[in-house]
Amino acid sequence: MEYGPSSTSTATAQSWLEKHSRILGLFIDGKFSSPADRQTQDVTDSKAAVVCSTVCAKDEDVASAASSAARGFKTWSDLSCYQRAKVLLKLAGVVQRHSQCVSELCELSQSSTSPAVLVRLAQYYASWAQLRDTLMPEWIPQGVVAVAVSDDCSVYFLMLKVLPALAMGNAVIVVPGKTTTLPALLLAQLFMEAGLPAGVLNVVTGSEASLAAKVAQNSQVNHLTYSGSQQTGEALAKAVAGWGVPMSFSLSLSSVCPFIIFDSADLDSAVDGVIELAFKKKRDFQWVLCVQESVLDSVVARLKLRMTGMKCVALATETDRNLIDAAVQETQQQGGTLIQSCSPVSTGGLYPPTILCGLAPSCEAVISPPPGPVLPLISFRSSAEGVTLGNHSPHGQAASIWTEDLTLALESAKSLCVGSVWVNCHSVMDPALPFCGRRESGNCTDGGREGLYQFLRPSHSPSFPRSSPSSINYADFGSAASKFVIPEGFDPSSVPRFYSQYLGGQLRKADSGCSRSVLAPGGAVLAHCPDGGRKDVRNAVEAAIKVQPGWMKKSPAARSQALYSLADSLDKRRQDLAVSIRTQTGIPLDEAEKEVELSISRLSDWAARCDKEQAGTPFPPQSGTALSTPEALGVLGVILPNSKPLLSLVSLLGAAIAMGNAVVMVPSEKYPLPALEFIQVLQASDIPGGLVSIITGGRDQLTHSLANHSVIQSIWYWGSKEGCQFLQYSCVSPLKHLWLHCEEEEEKEAGQNWTSSNPSLQEELWRKAVVWKSIWIPTA
Repeated sequence: MEYGPSSTSTATAQSWLEKHSRILGLFIDGKFSSPADRQTQDVTDSKAAVVCSTVCAKDEDVASAASSAARGFKTWSDLSCYQRAKVLLKLAGVVQRHSQCVSELCELSQSSTSPAVLVRLAQYYASWAQLRDTLMPEWIPQGVVAVAVSDDCSVYFLMLKVLPALAMGNAVIVVPGKTTTLPALLLAQLFMEAGLPAGVLNVVTGSEASLAAKVAQNSQVNHLTYSGSQQTGEALAKAVAGWGVPMSFSLSLSSVCPFIIFDSADLDSAVDGVIELAFKKKRDFQWVLCVQESVLDSVVARLKLRMTGMKCVALATETDRNLIDAAVQETQQQGGTLIQSCSPVSTGGLYPPTILCGLAPSCEAVISPPPGPVLPLISFRSSAEGVTLGNHSPHGQAASIWTEDLTLALESAKSLCVGSVWVNCHSVMDPALPFCGRRESGNCTDGGREGLYQFLRPSHSPSFPRSSPSSINYADFGSAASKFVIPEGFDPSSVPRFYSQYLGGQLRKADSGCSRSVLAPGGAVLAHCPDGGRKDVRNAVEAAIKVQPGWMKKSPAARSQALYSLADSLDKRRQDLAVSIRTQTGIPLDEAEKEVELSISRLSDWAARCDKEQAGTPFPPQSGTALSTPEALGVLGVILPNSKPLLSLVSLLGAAIAMGNAVVMVPSEKYPLPALEFIQVLQASDIPGGLVSIITGGRDQLTHSLANHSVIQSIWYWGSKEGCQFLQYSCVSPLKHLWLHCEEEEEKEAGQNWTSSNPSLQEELWRKAVVWKSIWIPTA
């Protein structure tokens, strides 16, 4: 096998570049635009030769693109589903017709994506454009969506964002990376040829790392989605924090994925897979080879044979060589060995295919493999240990497992904490299946029906309010103690009750020993409750991680019965809860009773839904079987709203635990009493102790504690604008799923209607409580 430079002619691409005088402008409002006095940046090929130049956008160009997209959105969203689908179907034909130019531009840009894959994407999302109003009638497009990618992202992952956004009726502004700039500009032109209205798709290019942030900060942009490297994504998230634009991440390029060979595998096929995957010039993921000890010698012997005579692979930069040399040195210092196809050359930007053998799982080369044609290899004894090693990485994008034992394959696929599992294959992708990162690999889903929802919002919910960032000291956020005004003449002996918080299935005081007053609407002190803090959050999470795996493994029917018992327990205490709501909020008793009645009904709804959401079996064009399954996120942190304090609590609690999650809940700082009374309902139910914790205290302080806890996988937040900004800034490392609501703005726009029977409310809650896993099983 040879991995030398491609010999494919690029004449068609060169002709297209010549038509543009090798200076490509911005693509705004349906045409290329090259404003005067703009800087340009060079686009180079794999040999560092300059291919052409592109215009660097300024602030006024960003504003022009956003205005064009806003006009385009109105035109595009007013079309019928059939009309939008017709444009995307026509695009598939146009891309086919210009496939040679598309392929050559991708080759020149070092972003190898087959035109056939782009045709498949266009055809698939054309069908979803047709079916949107039929299958998702209660959902509407976000508006103007900014799609940003890092410099090393492929065209496939770019279009996996752009096409579903367009199919759902949004307008799109693309901020491409270096390797996707030329294909993105060509595809924008092809969209116009297919009949896309002007302004619906805009492409802004530039050399500034902050360009994507500038686009997202424009008030006419409603959503930002990003695909690429983790480092660029983190910087982008921090730059847009506080601007009021929701953001979703796909961090596949930074992901470290396990390639697991069990002793029951077809070793020849597995080794072929390793060779195909590990030594390509451009890889979508970093891989670690995990081999069962009983077949380690056989696998190593086959690898040595297959690697004999393989040519050196070109490195992207000289920095890559330094990283590889450091990994090789570490391997040798640990007593490991190298498998290399030939001796390394010190010049020319080339490096031979190399396998680092004998590494420990804690080795830096395993945790963060170097770029280039280098593959770390570690061994394991049992199948269970192999799965544990597969989950060793902080990332969770994908895994490839090799075994002829179907039971072992399915059990391992279920146990691996990744978004995609390929059985006896690798890197198989199709838009019909969701592609979802776990942990540090992303917080959104691309592909499948599930991937469409990041570009939609429920018709009953307001759009995310736009704003400007507040001046926040992120390190000190939540550290200031809350101030309470004690009424004159207050008599401590008159307070009827001192409440405890609920941690690990037990009633506890705050670890600090402090308490805070619960005030009636008129300012009278109703009770005292604990003033929880960081240590209370830590104790709650420790209890949650002990019980959540067992709860997740329970059958949906068993979880359903536990939720029915919770609804029954609430029903028995309905009068106490109604009085608590009336006393705390001041609403009439009959309204409080209605809220309790709705809460009982809502819990019953979630109990009924537990065993109704099952795995899907899409029909990808490749031969074989594919599964798509929803899984629990893990441990969730929920900061509850002021409105409908009991109904909102049970709506969010029911969604979280119905899907197998554990939850740490922070009651409304203003109205904590109904949540504290609800603790007795939890104690009397069949919900396991530790699955649900309720911690009272200062909202900002507890938000800070939840955001900085590495085990918390998702935070649902109702609170201040500053709290939303803090979470957007802080929850990128470690990465968390965020669902943010600024209560002040929602109160102006009616906000979340917790009493609504609209089915999209429950569907939105359910989708926020799960992540998706795809399993591919090929057949002959």
